[in-house]
Amino acid sequence: MKDILAVSIDDNEQNIMLIETFAKHINLNIKSFLDPKEGLDYIQNNEVDILYIDYMMPKLNGLEIIKEYRKNNEDTPIIMVTAVSDNIELKINAFEAGANDFLCKPLDLIEFRLRTKNLLDLRFAKLKLKNRALELEKEVKKATNDLIEREHESLEVLGKIAEWKDPETAQHISRVACYSKLLAEQYGMDEEFQELIFYASPFHDIGKVGIPDNVLLKAGVLNDEEFTVMKKHPLIGYEILKDCKSKFLKMGAEISLSHHERYNGRGYPNKLSGENIPISGRIVAIADVFDALTSIRPYKGAWSFENAVDLLIDEKGNHFDPKLIDIFLENIDFIKEIYLKFQEKK
Repeated sequence: MKDILAVSIDDNEQNIMLIETFAKHINLNIKSFLDPKEGLDYIQNNEVDILYIDYMMPKLNGLEIIKEYRKNNEDTPIIMVTAVSDNIELKINAFEAGANDFLCKPLDLIEFRLRTKNLLDLRFAKLKLKNRALELEKEVKKATNDLIEREHESLEVLGKIAEWKDPETAQHISRVACYSKLLAEQYGMDEEFQELIFYASPFHDIGKVGIPDNVLLKAGVLNDEEFTVMKKHPLIGYEILKDCKSKFLKMGAEISLSHHERYNGRGYPNKLSGENIPISGRIVAIADVFDALTSIRPYKGAWSFENAVDLLIDEKGNHFDPKLIDIFLENIDFIKEIYLKFQEKK
């Protein structure tokens, strides 16, 4: 036990020498202090395995040292050394202060060895359990992070399903996700919501998998009948995702159903207006329309960044939430960074 550090605090030099002798007999590495204040300062600033503290001392008595030490250390075992073996009140006060055991004067080597061994065994068992708990915590954290990464990967793959059928640009979902997260952050939504909308926004058009190709892929303006068919995709997407347990897919269902609603109540499928439209839908509506305008589609060329911004301004309070449009404009430099970062490869 030479690597085990014990500390003895006692104002009586003979007692110190006796405890040192007993400690060395059982191969403890021991450091002693005659001045209780010096001893307290040492144990507060060093890792110690076991303490022997005398009760009756000037300046600071043993109870005061224990109370002060226990403010920042609950684990190190403490043995109080006292000549008052039959004082029940003292023992109760010592236990309440944080002492773990007692040694009564005159000290006996066998008792000293056994009480020390029992407390050290308990200490190291606790340390082993604590270390194992920390290891388990790390393992759980790693496993959780692995699950989150796999879930995010699955979400990214699923988010490309509609895009694979619909001839949108390859970077469309990345830009919509980033625009949506930025707007959510600046709107004041918490980090959990920001993460949710980042991974859920790519599902806004997943319902297009249920739209016939002759409508979805038409290289021109849809007629009234075709547009009626196209307008079914928000509800189709909602039906696909609504019963999912994943919080990301649940928000995806909400976004799918609401991202074609208009702030003035003239959108579809439910003609919701104002703040009756979920905030996720109001955010993605702006991100999706802006990106659609600045992207090439079979039925149109890409608008310039500036012209697309002008349309958002014109539709403020009509198609789009006016507060969110203000946020979009206040963060136009960040919007442009996203726009430029996810350009299509030529």
